[in-house]
Amino acid sequence: MMLVRRDADDIREIRPRAALGALIVVCTMLVLVVRLYQLQILRGDVYVVQSIANFRKSLFVPADRGVIKDGKGRTLVDNRPSFDVFLTPAFCKGKERDEVIEKLQDYLRLGQDDVERIKFDYQKSWFSKDKLERFKPYLVMLDIPRDQVDVLEAHKTEMSCVNLIPTPHRAYHAPTSLGHVLGYMSEVTPEEMDDHPEYRRGQTIGRRGLERRWEKELRGADGKQNIAVDAKGRELDKDTQEALIPEAERLVPATPGNNLVLSIDEKLQRAADVAFPGRAGAVVAMEAKTGFILAMVSRPSFDSNKMSGRISRAELKAISEDPLKPMLNRVMNENYHPGSTFKTIISFAGLESNAITPGSTVFCGGGYTMGNHRWRCDKPEGHGSLDLKHALSRSCDVYYYTVGDRVGLDAIAEMARRFGFGQPTGLDLGREIPGIIPDSTTITPESGSARAHAINAGIGQGEINVTPLQQAVAYAAVANGGDILLPQIVRRIEAPDGKLIREFQPQVLRKLGLRETSLTAVRGALRAVVNEPGGTAYRSRLQDVEFAGKTGTAQVMKLGQKQKLDPATLAYFSRDHAWFAAFAPADDPEVVVVVLNEHGGWGAEAAAPAAAKIVSAYFKTKREESAPPAPPPALPPPPPLATSSMVQ
Repeated sequence: MMLVRRDADDIREIRPRAALGALIVVCTMLVLVVRLYQLQILRGDVYVVQSIANFRKSLFVPADRGVIKDGKGRTLVDNRPSFDVFLTPAFCKGKERDEVIEKLQDYLRLGQDDVERIKFDYQKSWFSKDKLERFKPYLVMLDIPRDQVDVLEAHKTEMSCVNLIPTPHRAYHAPTSLGHVLGYMSEVTPEEMDDHPEYRRGQTIGRRGLERRWEKELRGADGKQNIAVDAKGRELDKDTQEALIPEAERLVPATPGNNLVLSIDEKLQRAADVAFPGRAGAVVAMEAKTGFILAMVSRPSFDSNKMSGRISRAELKAISEDPLKPMLNRVMNENYHPGSTFKTIISFAGLESNAITPGSTVFCGGGYTMGNHRWRCDKPEGHGSLDLKHALSRSCDVYYYTVGDRVGLDAIAEMARRFGFGQPTGLDLGREIPGIIPDSTTITPESGSARAHAINAGIGQGEINVTPLQQAVAYAAVANGGDILLPQIVRRIEAPDGKLIREFQPQVLRKLGLRETSLTAVRGALRAVVNEPGGTAYRSRLQDVEFAGKTGTAQVMKLGQKQKLDPATLAYFSRDHAWFAAFAPADDPEVVVVVLNEHGGWGAEAAAPAAAKIVSAYFKTKREESAPPAPPPALPPPPPLATSSMVQ
């Protein structure tokens, strides 16, 4: 009896401990089950990928970017072979990481800023929420020279986490004056990678110009090479490679990008660059009947090769602080008073509103008076009585003050907008400013009356601001009979094998609907500017081709004292802008040329001669290309036949 009671007491004493033990076992099993569920179900894919990553390293195979050619097939931009250096954080940890970075600093001659950047990128990858980030190579240095390639190859066994990736880099063969047209390349940003998952760290993307606008077409599709590695990232032997990675997965070839064929003529581009005399300004040469651009100069420009390569912070700082703003595309992203080139538009406003006729005259006595204000003519003693032809060819200010006053500000604005001023032209090359065309709804009482604004507008001053590209479109409309054309710079998109993908056709945005008598009168006056004595550009006439055009000298405001520029620079910035807008030949125009010489002075001296040289270069190139090929050199006459005599 005593034994039974004792057993029962023992059971009661053991039962709580047994229950506790069972609970511990159950909890432990539950934790293991939950953890197993996490590993197998919730994060199974991740760990599968990580396990694969422990023996597989993926190296991307960069695609060749599309080639950019001029209209005659000359290569402006292509690719050159080079090597970029990448580091994969997962394959070098702790002390090994520090040793590798120290070696890279020595072998690549890295500065301290580069070292800090490499360490920062390493930490960012290693501590990313996405654990796979540490398996993704990031860029250490792009486009290293050949001697550094040899050094890294010699020491690659010491740095298994470092890879040399053969990468095609852009090679710009065009003159630097095409920098704003072509653009450049730079490393893709994290924000851009978020928006475009197809990009990887260290890859480059188009910046500015055609490289940016046609990024999708030029880029192509990268390939991928998978290699088997050990835990430290060292490549395994061939047999192991074949056992671990199926042949179909070892290499996915890259697909090259498409090519662009431009309307730019490299020969004319170089001629325009040489002819342009100024420190800053712009040149546009455009086909008068199609709108295709043949040359586009914005000075100063930038070197696309330099901007796409390893450019130092000091160099970037110097570019950004340059008062001449080399990163500014003056052709389409800067406003200028048009000066007397705008008298062409005022002529049409006067003729179409019947405020003047081609034969009606205005007397110029050297100035024009409204109330207490007097506007002076460029010729203080006056021009006397002038009709349209002589007023435009001699650029009489009083004549155009009078026409502006008669027509009124709103009618001037309406005609200017018909010609494309005050709005983007539509050139597909990035951001474009619209310019400024004032009317009675936009001016303020403090700036003067609408009548005063109209008088100033008569000579292209006041609040009127235009771009050189707008001038080219407007003068093309005068040249071609009234068609406002869409300016274009890409003629074709071709596949890598040359197959045509897309061809761009000329586009007429609208027709001006001007009277033929108005067009004839104004074009005749523009012809006289260059080809008749007394014309402001008479000294720039050519012997072999007759062209028409209009000079312009636009007054500018002096810079404020707060702008810290040295006196020599300030004097430069105080000078007037020089314009010349031309088309040639005068009777059947093919090409329009607009020259803006920023702070160049008088248009007849600082812009018209350059335009004449560009016109001359256009027709010289045309003659050379249309001439039949020279016959091959004549072969020398055959030697005389040898004779022999028989000895008897």
